[in-house]
Amino acid sequence: MQIGCHVSIRHGYLGAAQAALAVSAGAFQYFPKNPRSLAVKRFNRQDAAACRQYCEEHGIISVAHTPYPTNLSVDDRQLYEQTVASVRNDLEIADACGSLGVVVHFGKYKGTATDPLFGYRAMIEMLDEILADWEGKALLLLENNAGQGGKMGTTFEELTQVRSLIRLPQKVGFCLDTCHLFASGVWNGENQDEMLSRAGELGYVDHLKVIHLNDSQYPSGSHRDRHASIGRGQIGENAIRALLTAPPLADLPVILETPVPDGGSHRDEIQYVKELIARGNDAG
Repeated sequence: MQIGCHVSIRHGYLGAAQAALAVSAGAFQYFPKNPRSLAVKRFNRQDAAACRQYCEEHGIISVAHTPYPTNLSVDDRQLYEQTVASVRNDLEIADACGSLGVVVHFGKYKGTATDPLFGYRAMIEMLDEILADWEGKALLLLENNAGQGGKMGTTFEELTQVRSLIRLPQKVGFCLDTCHLFASGVWNGENQDEMLSRAGELGYVDHLKVIHLNDSQYPSGSHRDRHASIGRGQIGENAIRALLTAPPLADLPVILETPVPDGGSHRDEIQYVKELIARGNDAG
């Protein structure tokens, strides 16, 4: 299991990979462009190629994340077109950097349609358009929602059903966020076996590519997306250790999105997670 964290690209894509290695990360996540904008970025392909080569040389896995405004379920045509162009741009950058894929949150419909299925249909339409002519290796990785601001995308059933309904499902995988899973109520820290069994039955685990590892500031079922440092939230280290060492998840790359200590880095927390996993394996 390769464990890492989110890093900045302020020093370029190669700089991000170097920053990850500097804190002993075996994986890292990055925003391929301004995280607060859907504007398409003209990126430095030489820098991206250098990032790819550096990661290959050091055995590092990278994954990109779409900007915050990205929403796959919108009915405003101008915003729809901006989002399609933005996500295609993210895929192109991720592919150039040699990244596993681009993480994007499951859609949140906030339009005026009264049909509860409209948001899902809009999302499927957008995914089809984004991926229609995509020929790169980078996948689009759908991330489960916590349920904050709407309950779309909290269940394995929704995630796998949307993937099955798009034209090119082979271009889509999944990203599992542990805080979101807990906050949604799908996982309560004690129902791991039942939860993973259901995920396996639905085919979710077969296409799961990366884990966002976060503790939660709020209880299971709160639908509040507030990350906490590992072992210092409502999930706790025992439940996190058990989840990470469960056979379906044990070989996946793990990305921390937890708070960074003032003036510090994720180095100590990465080491802590490695120790948690080692203790779990020893106990098994």
